[in-house]
Amino acid sequence: MLRGAPDIRGRPSLTTLTALALLACSPRAQDASDTMAAQEMSAGWIDVSATLDPARTPVYEGDAPMKFEFLRHMRTGDFVTLSAYSMGAHSGTHVDAPMHFVATGASVDRVELERLMGPARVIDIADSVQAIDADELNRHDWAGAKRVLFRTRSSLRGWMDSVKFHRDFAYIAPDAAQLLADAGVVLVGVDYISAEQFGAPAPRTHQILLGRGIPIVEGMDLRPVQAGDYEMIVLPLKVAGHEGAPARAIMRKSGGR
Repeated sequence: MLRGAPDIRGRPSLTTLTALALLACSPRAQDASDTMAAQEMSAGWIDVSATLDPARTPVYEGDAPMKFEFLRHMRTGDFVTLSAYSMGAHSGTHVDAPMHFVATGASVDRVELERLMGPARVIDIADSVQAIDADELNRHDWAGAKRVLFRTRSSLRGWMDSVKFHRDFAYIAPDAAQLLADAGVVLVGVDYISAEQFGAPAPRTHQILLGRGIPIVEGMDLRPVQAGDYEMIVLPLKVAGHEGAPARAIMRKSGGR
């Protein structure tokens, strides 16, 4: 039998199979395959994570500063590029676990995945509103939502993409937090780096939500989305025994692509 010709049963020879395999593994074929896979995976998904960048990401007043540096860089002649990151657990888009304000609460690595993935409703809050209290909450259709995300003045003004810290961000008032908790909401999200009023005499909003085991996603960049129902995935870094961690958050409109 000639090398490379099919055998008498019509199957390709080892040489033919090898050639096909090499073709499939060629850079051009691999690039095309990777591109198709990326398009398939990303179809309809919207990244609502703030970019971590010391030059443009706000840090809560008094929190740990953000510092990124290159230990090695190929651009300067090194054989490898190697970085070091230093930042607080509540940098950029991040998840507050119950342990943040509840002594016996779960740490971020123990937050149930079921809470972090599933249907979510984005609620638009007018630029003029700073306190999302019970009256403001009830002006909107949130009944039956399992995950509630507030798109506020912070999104309208692009504050999660501005290094300046703004004290007058919109926050969730304790009475609204109580309504959400009593209604069985399993996750709450906001578009600035805290859900609590700046300078509040006590962290009641956090205590109410985290006390019910409800994780809070803070620092989301909700500029790319509008009010409505979405599928949501938010995954914090799996840091053992700590109260919070930066996260990547993605969403897509309910009903798929």
